[in-house]
Amino acid sequence: MILYPAIDLKDGQAVRLLRGDMEKSTVFNDDPAAQAMEFVDAGCEWLHLVDLNGAFAGEPVNAAAVEAILARTKVPAQLGGGIRDMATIERWLDKGLQRVILGTVAVENPDLVREAAKAFPGHVAVGIDARNGRVATKGWAEETDVMVTDLARSFEDAGVAAIIYTDINRDGAMQGPNVEATADLARAVSIPVIASGGVSSLDDLIALRDCGAQLNGAISGRALYDGAIDLEEALAALRSD
Repeated sequence: MILYPAIDLKDGQAVRLLRGDMEKSTVFNDDPAAQAMEFVDAGCEWLHLVDLNGAFAGEPVNAAAVEAILARTKVPAQLGGGIRDMATIERWLDKGLQRVILGTVAVENPDLVREAAKAFPGHVAVGIDARNGRVATKGWAEETDVMVTDLARSFEDAGVAAIIYTDINRDGAMQGPNVEATADLARAVSIPVIASGGVSSLDDLIALRDCGAQLNGAISGRALYDGAIDLEEALAALRSD
């Protein structure tokens, strides 16, 4: 199982939000590229990037910070937030991004997801963010009546590389991930599932790894910044299985 260190970008800085609230952000590093290098030096295999401003604006806002990270690091990176058209997808992939994450547009324009996945096989993931089993969009600001499993299943034949599933109520709260819901989703679809939201200890990672469903990986942010998870230790524990 891959551990994806998260770098959430707001106003050019690496931050973490509490339950997706832009007014409740903590700045962890003024230099996101330097933060990325810390994770890379610790041995991470991937980076998970989120353009928080972009998720609300509907277009890339923290492009300079993302480009600086891509220029400094050699590990593959995935990015979500404000990616809502083919031109933006193509531009990011041309700049060296390994995987784009389509969230809001997966609900509002699923045909774009299919078109992108066909045009760029292996490079398009779907981000499904949910409260109480229902999908939220536009930086988690708007809730829909779409159920997580229904949305995920709708892309079974689209060729998407992964589904990043975030339980918003757990995100940034250091209360542990929603292991049961994540495992249920992974069992419901053949698409690789990446867990996100609330991963706050090595025990959480082990619980996800051993949940009985085949998870591709887990994303952690605040716990790595706070020191609740030692990245090198966690990577070693996951590799030793």
